[in-house]
Amino acid sequence: MSDTGKAHQPIRRVVTGHDDRGSAKVIVDGEAMNIRPSPTPGQYSTLMWCTDSMPCDMPVGEGAEDMGNRILGTYPPVNGTRFMIAEYPPGNTARMHRTETIDYIIVLDGEIDMELDEGRMVHLKRGDVMIQRGTYHAWINRGSETCRMAFVLIDAKPLGIGDPVPRGGIAGDPHPPKH
Repeated sequence: MSDTGKAHQPIRRVVTGHDDRGSAKVIVDGEAMNIRPSPTPGQYSTLMWCTDSMPCDMPVGEGAEDMGNRILGTYPPVNGTRFMIAEYPPGNTARMHRTETIDYIIVLDGEIDMELDEGRMVHLKRGDVMIQRGTYHAWINRGSETCRMAFVLIDAKPLGIGDPVPRGGIAGDPHPPKH
């Protein structure tokens, strides 16, 4: 994974659930396929799962919707969550953005800098955890290895600060959707 010559690395996704009788079982076991490339070569995000309410529904049965197959912008569904894995290659194009979410972030591999307002920086390395609370930020990989991070975005009440990514939009999109 750390070799910069490698392309996007597949992510195995295992989802458990219940059969129609209520017995626990694995309902999905395979490569996560809901991958969204970025305009920056080598930069990807892969949706693992989302929820569209809190507390969330967990339907029983093998016919339940695979919430990892939803097509989402940067935001989770309203009142929901979005769990994704993102990869940032060395020299990625940093894009300042802000969402009305609380984000739980874990660096899985590599290192990355997060730029905040007024040029403030924080350096994160493998194993570091960040709680991102609706601030303007950009991810910058100044290292020599791809940085892989896990993100859980939780829908939050608007702060009323600045110009967040619009709902349905994608962070860094120069042409956000019109409302």
